[in-house]
Amino acid sequence: MGKLAEIKTKENDSSVEDFINSVPDEKKRKDSFIILDLMRKATNEKPKMWGSSLIGFGNRIFTSPATGRQVEWFIIGFSPRKANFSLYLSMDIKQYANTLEKLGKYKTGQGCLYINKLDDVDIKVLEELINDAVKVK
Repeated sequence: MGKLAEIKTKENDSSVEDFINSVPDEKKRKDSFIILDLMRKATNEKPKMWGSSLIGFGNRIFTSPATGRQVEWFIIGFSPRKANFSLYLSMDIKQYANTLEKLGKYKTGQGCLYINKLDDVDIKVLEELINDAVKVK
């Protein structure tokens, strides 16, 4: 393994609960605690803040498929952004097309799943995707 690339977003000791409680929208706060519990249960890891707005679970060395660059990153995580939730599932989300068909309203990015609110998705299907993401090496 080569030298790890230095990235700006790093794990820190800020309080996850304080961060979620600072989210202005009450519904987004409640949804955040539900996602937090789903990810905690899936990983058996304590949530940690990464940078100022990402919540991550566990640690791993992530290798970018595009560049081969290696960085220290979390196994899975999320961020309650103003527009939507960004769920960082660290997997090729398109491989889960059959599961995604049952999820509800969402968008995807490179390894990310974007949902506006939990009411838009089937929580059991979301839990299945989170559990599958934890198993990806």
